[in-house]
Amino acid sequence: MRKPELLLPGGSLDVLKVAVLYGADAVYIGGESFGLRAKAKNFSRAEMEEGIAFAHEHGAKVYVTANIFAHDADLEGAAAYFRELSEIGPDAVLVADPGMFMLAKRNAPNLELHISTLHISTQANNTNYETCLFWHELGAKRIVTARELSLREIKDIREHIPDELEIESFVHGAMCISYSGRCLLSSYLAGRDANRGLCTHPCRWKYAVMEETRPGEYMPIEENERGTFIFNSKDLCMIEHLPDLYEAGIDSFKIEGRMKTALYVATAARTYRLAMDAYERDPKEYEEKLPWFREQIADCTYRKFTTGFFYGRPDQEDQIYDNNTYVNNYTFLGIVREIDGNGDAVTEQKNKFCVGDTIEIMKPDGRNVITKVLALHDGEDQPMDSAPHPKQELHIRLEAEAEPWDILRRAN
Repeated sequence: MRKPELLLPGGSLDVLKVAVLYGADAVYIGGESFGLRAKAKNFSRAEMEEGIAFAHEHGAKVYVTANIFAHDADLEGAAAYFRELSEIGPDAVLVADPGMFMLAKRNAPNLELHISTLHISTQANNTNYETCLFWHELGAKRIVTARELSLREIKDIREHIPDELEIESFVHGAMCISYSGRCLLSSYLAGRDANRGLCTHPCRWKYAVMEETRPGEYMPIEENERGTFIFNSKDLCMIEHLPDLYEAGIDSFKIEGRMKTALYVATAARTYRLAMDAYERDPKEYEEKLPWFREQIADCTYRKFTTGFFYGRPDQEDQIYDNNTYVNNYTFLGIVREIDGNGDAVTEQKNKFCVGDTIEIMKPDGRNVITKVLALHDGEDQPMDSAPHPKQELHIRLEAEAEPWDILRRAN
């Protein structure tokens, strides 16, 4: 049985570190250019070097996305970027466009090449084994399967490609409405090209029908006074189906979300890590712990869950028609940076909380420790009753013991 890699997104240096500490075998990130998440914080060269060093110290890998569909004006800069990546030394470069692939081969020949896409889709359209063999002959070491494939189709691809050619598949996160992510809605409606990293996510907007001879008269597509969210897919979640993923011969279980918070990434990484480890030790242990895994993954912010295309074509049950809001069971309060000389947890505030609040300390080993906020001080040691200012340095006295890189959260 193959032992798959757990691959998490890293939208910032802090999130990369959280992903690694909470269970990721590898993290995919974007630089400041040429990735399909231009609105993520992304990584400067110095941050990329620090992140790669941190991951390698902890036995994890880092893959850098360069997966735009390039125009001629992008090529000179992309060639220089690949040369820079060759100096920095990530474990792989992820590309989708054949031209970008050839630029990477010429300008970063020491890097293992993946064929990949933006992290909510698979834009290289890898839907059959002949496509996989084509890229393998050009030098690719890994193929990301299209979101539109079933597990049966992935297993068939596995049986027709060389053993050393790896398969990576999305197993959790947001689903794109367009085939393999090649969406034009953002370009037409907002003037921002999704295929060059600027998607405004119009698939999450509310829509109605307007008949052209009656301008301004909007008719709901579905019987709902607020209109309908006809493009709004549920989120993919395969935590209950790990045995089938293993059976399909997938080498890397990929989780979507380079725009997500550290809380989301920590929750997804920890849950899938513990579930995968349990299954690999003993499938019966995984089955016994499945209720807990279901409960924990629902602590991520999500739009209800679906199994996508893995068991056949999605139907109306895989869409959300009445709203575009997330299920949000927890509020992210901060990451513990250090423990100061007074034994207080030092963090940067993410959302408001108060002295006397009951919160949770989320730990990488799977524990969720309920505790109370006993006192708050700012960075100048001034006492506070509440923490209303985002990004403010806080020193928090808690009933329970916290450690660096614990996540602080509050149940909603």
